[in-house]
Amino acid sequence: MQPADKSNLLRSEAELRLEQSRRDKAQRIKDLGSPIQITGKALALEVRGSVAWVAENTTVVRKLDLETGNTLQLFKGHTAPVTSLAFVDRVPRSGKSDLLVTGSWDKTIKVWDTETKQVLSSTDAHSDFVKALHVVHPLGLLVSSGSDKVVRLWDLSSVGDGQPLKSVGVLTEHTRPVEALETRVLSEKAAVLYTADTMGIIRAWDITKEDDEASPQWKIKLVDELKHHRTRVDDMVHGDGHLWTASTDESVQITPHPVLPPTPGAKAISPIQHPTAVKTILPLSLTSLGEPYLLTGSGDVIRVYDVSSLHEPELIAETDGHWHDVTGLRLWIREAKIEGEPGKVRREPWIVSTSLDGTLRRWKLIELLHPPPPPPIVPSTKTKLADAPMDVLDEQEERELAELMGED
Repeated sequence: MQPADKSNLLRSEAELRLEQSRRDKAQRIKDLGSPIQITGKALALEVRGSVAWVAENTTVVRKLDLETGNTLQLFKGHTAPVTSLAFVDRVPRSGKSDLLVTGSWDKTIKVWDTETKQVLSSTDAHSDFVKALHVVHPLGLLVSSGSDKVVRLWDLSSVGDGQPLKSVGVLTEHTRPVEALETRVLSEKAAVLYTADTMGIIRAWDITKEDDEASPQWKIKLVDELKHHRTRVDDMVHGDGHLWTASTDESVQITPHPVLPPTPGAKAISPIQHPTAVKTILPLSLTSLGEPYLLTGSGDVIRVYDVSSLHEPELIAETDGHWHDVTGLRLWIREAKIEGEPGKVRREPWIVSTSLDGTLRRWKLIELLHPPPPPPIVPSTKTKLADAPMDVLDEQEERELAELMGED
């Protein structure tokens, strides 16, 4: 996405006011969350150890040191925005690096060596933008979805051998682009795959590997369909017997196993309503931390809910931490040295957030649970809203990003 030339644009007063408001906020919160400025807009985020991996609209994947904020590596090879990333873990002591898998607007899936940055394979995966990737390690599968409304399954048994990925299944039942993927693993040969589209439809599929070592086959069967979201599902997480989903319909839904019969007399879990679209969720109860908190990215605000009772979630904190939509939330267990005790470290829970404002921010969890008062609003000294160039998005860039993020 190239920056737009603003000199010839006719711009509304409302747009100029929004731009000025974002300019003011960008200045007001410039130091919150120990920000790391990146050159592009973050479209996907993963944290491994003390490293953040960021898929950007600039066609690269950025590897960042969360301690120093320095860029360690740039993975260059895609020719369009990178929308998704995932990892294939290599066998310990195999002498081989973990593999990075990326999907892009250029319709390809690329596999990279995480140490050398070498592209090991490139697969023409979809007929339109690749929008989501999900690795199912126990089954040796990669799942991809795209704007072409198709979900594909790929065999990972020979991943990284230089050849394109081998397709082992195709799902074509969705009628809109598929933006989110998740699985519930049942065994080394079976799983439930959840696929969600921009109409808010979530489908559940039984995936079973048949016993044929010479030529393994996969049986795929549609077993359930959920329609409790009104529009696009942006994020899905499964764990502890529930499917957690975030949607542009301004809600988070927590659903008991969709493919199991409901428990007689069980009370339905009400949606958690938000004032704006919810782009990302992080249920900390499903992480190694195991705390009963749900973090959400709704608009430019990070919210924290106490979900120790799923039927009575409680909003306990809000942090106005970005000046544009939050696109990713991940847990970072930071190992900090203990002063005066050489060789010993304490493990601290931190949260990493990314946003369309071009920053990655690092927060102590305790700061998000008990945020300080927001910085004071200082009236702008600008006499004209259109004065001076700025780094926030103009109307054309907003349209391009809306398309990039799959806005209906």
